[in-house]
Amino acid sequence: MKTYEEELHRNRNTRLVYSTDSDIIPDQDSPEEQSLVPGEQNLRIWKERRGGGKVVTLIRGFVGANKELKILGRTLKQFCGAGGTVKDGEIIIQGDFREKIRTELDRLGYRVKLSGG
Repeated sequence: MKTYEEELHRNRNTRLVYSTDSDIIPDQDSPEEQSLVPGEQNLRIWKERRGGGKVVTLIRGFVGANKELKILGRTLKQFCGAGGTVKDGEIIIQGDFREKIRTELDRLGYRVKLSGG
């Protein structure tokens, strides 16, 4: 299993491809969104009750590329041993793992606050 840092580094290495086709114009309107370094992120951890009385843990406030948010979400889901998803700029993890997630995000260097619930 790769660490969070290894996974981020692997996904940031992209290859530039050139084409001789004159119809292909580079997309200049949407530059790659850069993520803030973990120490500059202000993440909030929420506990929320969903339909059927099920409890989920939400992580909100991530600033950056959706790809990096998905990597962080995958890392936290594996750490908690729970299911979940990344949707609408937030990480949703099934179950109440606020304290466990808080300690892991602290270890990764993020600034974290518990909110709600």
